[in-house]
Amino acid sequence: MAHINVTNVTVLDNPSRFFNPFQFEVSFECLTPMSEDIEWKLIYVGSAESDEHDQELDSILVGPMQASAYKIVFQADPPDPRQIPPQDLLGVTVILLSCFFRDKEFIRIGYYISNEYESIELNETPPDQPIYERLVRNILADRPRVTRYQIDWS
Repeated sequence: MAHINVTNVTVLDNPSRFFNPFQFEVSFECLTPMSEDIEWKLIYVGSAESDEHDQELDSILVGPMQASAYKIVFQADPPDPRQIPPQDLLGVTVILLSCFFRDKEFIRIGYYISNEYESIELNETPPDQPIYERLVRNILADRPRVTRYQIDWS
C-alpha cells in the first residue's frame, strides 16, 4: 500500500511568460508516519527525440512526516532555452512532476505545455534567432497524465 496519496495539483501562474518560474501547489496525504524524506522533482522535456535535452529544474525534500494532510508550493526556475534544440522551442512539450521515496519513483504527473510567441505575426513567421522575451507558455493544467508505480515502502 502506498504511504503517500497525492490528492490535488494546481498549476499556478498559468499561462505565463517563458522565463517566469514554474509553480505547482501540491496537496497530498501521508497515510502512515514516515521518518525518511520524499523527494519531488520537476523535469522539463526539451525534445521528444532524446532525453539528453531534458532539464531537471529543481528538486525538494519533504519530511519527516506524520500521518496527516500536507500542501506545498513547488517553485522552480524555467528551463535554459539554449539547451533546447531550436526546432523544439516552439510547439508542444511536456513537464513532469515526480515524487520519489528512497530513489524509487512512485508517482509521475505529466502536463503538456504549449510554447508560442505572444503575437500572431511571430508565430506565423518565427524569427531565425528566437526572441525568448516574447515567448509564452501555457500548461494544459486540466489534462494531467498521472502514472503511479508500485514500490517497496518498507
